[in-house]
Amino acid sequence: MEPRMPRPQRGFTLLEVLVALVIVGTALGASLRAVGSLTQNSSALRAAMMATWSAENRLAQIRLAREFPPLTKRSFPCPQDELQLTCEEEILATPNPRFRRVEVSVVDTLQPERRIIKLAQIVYNENGP
Repeated sequence: MEPRMPRPQRGFTLLEVLVALVIVGTALGASLRAVGSLTQNSSALRAAMMATWSAENRLAQIRLAREFPPLTKRSFPCPQDELQLTCEEEILATPNPRFRRVEVSVVDTLQPERRIIKLAQIVYNENGP
C-alpha cells in the first residue's frame, strides 16, 4: 500500500483575510467621506438659494413700489424657512443723480461674518432729480 499524500487544505489564509478587510474598510471610509461632503454641499446650496430669494424679494419690493430710495444703509431680518437670515441694504449714489444703486447682501444671523449672497440693481427716478 502506498502512503497517501495529504490533500492541500482549501480556504484563505489569515493574511489574505486581513488584506481583504483593509481594502473593504478603506473603500467604506472613502464612501462615507463622499456622502458627508455631498450633504454639506447640499445644505450650502440650499442656504444660497434661500438667501437669493430674500435679496430678490427686497429688490422686487423696491421696483414694485416705484420708490426712489434715499441714500441709506440698513439691516433687517429676512428669514427663509428655518434659516435665520439678515438682509443688509445699502443705497448708493451714482454719477447720474436720477439713478441709485441698490445693493442687498444676505448674511447668516448666526454667523454674521458669513455673507451668503450679494445682489445689486439700479433704480431710476422717473420724476427727475
